[in-house]
Amino acid sequence: MVRAQLSGGARSRSIGSVKRETTMTLSLLNRKKNNLRRGIRILGLAALGLATATAVWGVSSEKLAGELRSAHSSETRSSETVDVIVQYTHAPDEANRAAVRSRGGELKRSFPTIHAAHYRVPAAALEQLAGDADVAYISPDRQVSGNLDQALPTIDATVANLMGANGRGVGIAVIDSGIGSNLDVMNSVVYRQSWTGDTDDHFGHGTHVAGILAGSGANSTGLLFTHTFKGLATGASLISLKVLDSNGNGTDSNVIAAIEQAIALKSKYNIRVINLSLGRPVFESYKLDPLCQAVEQAWKAGIVVVAAAGNFGRANPGLTNGYGTITAPGSDPYAITVGAMNDKGTATRTDDVIASYSSKGPTLFDGVVKPDLVAPGNLIDAALAPLSSLTSAYPLTDIMFSQYLFLGLPLVSNNYMQLSGTSMAAPWVSAAAALLIQQNPALTPDQVKARLMKTAYKTFPATSSYTDPSTGIAYREQYDIFTVGAGYLDVGAALASGDTPASTLNALSPAVTFVVSGDVVTATLVNSSNVVWGSNVVWGSNVVWGSNVVWGANVVWGSNVVWGSSNLFLTASNVVWGSQVLAAANVVWGSASADSAAVILAGGDQN
Repeated sequence: MVRAQLSGGARSRSIGSVKRETTMTLSLLNRKKNNLRRGIRILGLAALGLATATAVWGVSSEKLAGELRSAHSSETRSSETVDVIVQYTHAPDEANRAAVRSRGGELKRSFPTIHAAHYRVPAAALEQLAGDADVAYISPDRQVSGNLDQALPTIDATVANLMGANGRGVGIAVIDSGIGSNLDVMNSVVYRQSWTGDTDDHFGHGTHVAGILAGSGANSTGLLFTHTFKGLATGASLISLKVLDSNGNGTDSNVIAAIEQAIALKSKYNIRVINLSLGRPVFESYKLDPLCQAVEQAWKAGIVVVAAAGNFGRANPGLTNGYGTITAPGSDPYAITVGAMNDKGTATRTDDVIASYSSKGPTLFDGVVKPDLVAPGNLIDAALAPLSSLTSAYPLTDIMFSQYLFLGLPLVSNNYMQLSGTSMAAPWVSAAAALLIQQNPALTPDQVKARLMKTAYKTFPATSSYTDPSTGIAYREQYDIFTVGAGYLDVGAALASGDTPASTLNALSPAVTFVVSGDVVTATLVNSSNVVWGSNVVWGSNVVWGSNVVWGANVVWGSNVVWGSSNLFLTASNVVWGSQVLAAANVVWGSASADSAAVILAGGDQN
C-alpha cells in the first residue's frame, strides 16, 4: 500500500555537512538501516561510486568528501598531493590562503561567487585543513564528461517560426568541448574561451550541441537538399566556454570557472542561458556540491541554467531500474534538468517514447524530483566538428549525404553527425528558454522554468519497452514524475502562454521524503511556502499533471508503478545494502557501466 500527499515547509539553504557511516548507510531519510531494508531502496543509491569508509571520523572530517577521507587515511598515499575545491563560510581572504600554504598547499584559482578556491594540497594535510573553522566543505576536483529536422516539429517549433521567435539578442553560454569551424554554427559564436588547450572543438560534442541550439542549416539549405538541419534559436548568440578535452573529459574546477566567466560576461553578451550538456556522479547533497553551488549563483545572477539529466537509465544495481541516477549538476533544484525522448524519426509526438538510457530521479541524498522536462535526444542530426575525435572513434555517428541531399552519393557527410543522449535533449530546452526571453526580456529564470514546465505536453503512454539487440536485455519504462518530470517540451505552447507566475516566487524543483511504516510507504512532496509549485500551478489539479495523472489513484502512486507492491525496491533480498551492493565492478560507475559510449554516442536505434 502506498500513499502520497503534499505538504508545506521551507527548505534550508545553508551549507551543512554530510557524514558517511562506515557501512555507507547514508540515506535521504536518515533512518536506521533495518528500516531502509523495508523501505524505498532507491535512496540507498547514495553509496553510488563511493569507496567504503574504513575509519570513524572526527568532526573536522565531516567536512571532507568521502573520496578525500580515503586519500587521507591511506598510508601509501599520505605523501601525495590532491586537487581539491575548498568552500569557505565567507569570502576567503589572504589569511585563509596563507593557512593553506602553511600546510604545503598551492592556490590554483579562486571562485569568488561560491566563496571557494581550487588548491593542490598534500593528502596528509586534508584533515588538518578541514579543521579550520572558516572551511565549510572540501571536495575533490572531480571529473566531468559530456553527457534535427524531425525534432523541430515534434516540440512544436513551427509556432516559433510563425511568431518570428529565433532567440535574436539573447546570449547562450555553451560550456562544453568548444565549437568547431562548421558554417552551420561558427557565425553564431561571439566569444570563445578555453580552460583546456585551444578554443577549437577536438571532441565534437560541443559543436553538435551548438547545432541544436542555433544551427543555421547553411550546409543543408538549397534546391538540392531534401532536409535542412536547423537549430531552434537560430538568431541567438553563442558564447563558447571550452572545458572538455579531445576525449570529452573535464573537471569541476574548469566548469565552475566557466560558469563564473558566464556570469562576468552576462552584461556584455546578454548571457541569459547556460547549457550544461555534461555531468558526473552525485557524491553529496547539492548543498555541499561546489558544481551545484556555482549553478545556483548563475541562476541568482539572472541566468537560466539547463543541465542534462544523465544517461544512466539502464543502470539496475540493487534492482532499482534506473531510478536515482540523475547526475550533477542536474541534481540541483534550481537547474532545469532534461531527460531524453526518442522521437522515432517522425514529426508527430504520438509515437514518441522515453529513451531507456535517460536518467531518472529522485536525486541522491536530497530526493529532489527530477528530471524537470524531457526533450528529443535520440539520433539527433546536427553540426559536425571537422577532424573531431567522435567521428573517428565512433563511425556510426556519421550520416550519409543521401540522408539530406538529392542524388547524394553513398559518402559520409562532412557537415553533420548523429548523436544520442540527454546531452542532445538539453539544448532544445536552452534554445526554448532563449525564445521566451527574446519574447519577454523581463522574465526571471524561475518564470522561464515554470512556464516551460507548466506548458509541457503531458500525454504519454502508460508504459513502453525496448530490447537491446546486442545484449537481449529488455527495458520497461513507466511514465512517472521521476522519468518524464513535468512533461515533454512544447515550444509553441510556451510561447503562446500568457500565464506567468509572480517574479517574487521561485521554481525550485520540489523534494520528496519517504516515511516507512511496516509495508506502507508514505511519500510527501515537500514545497516551500512561496514556490511556484503551489496548488494552482505546476502541481495543481488542473495544470501540469491534470486531475488524473501524478497524484491520481492509478498512476505514480498506484499499485503497479514506481513505489508499487510489485516493485523490487521494497524487496529486502536484493536491496542496495544486500549482496548486490553498489561498490561492485559492474555497477553504474564501474567497468560495465550502463552509460557506455555506444549507448550515448553511436548511431542506430538507441532507445
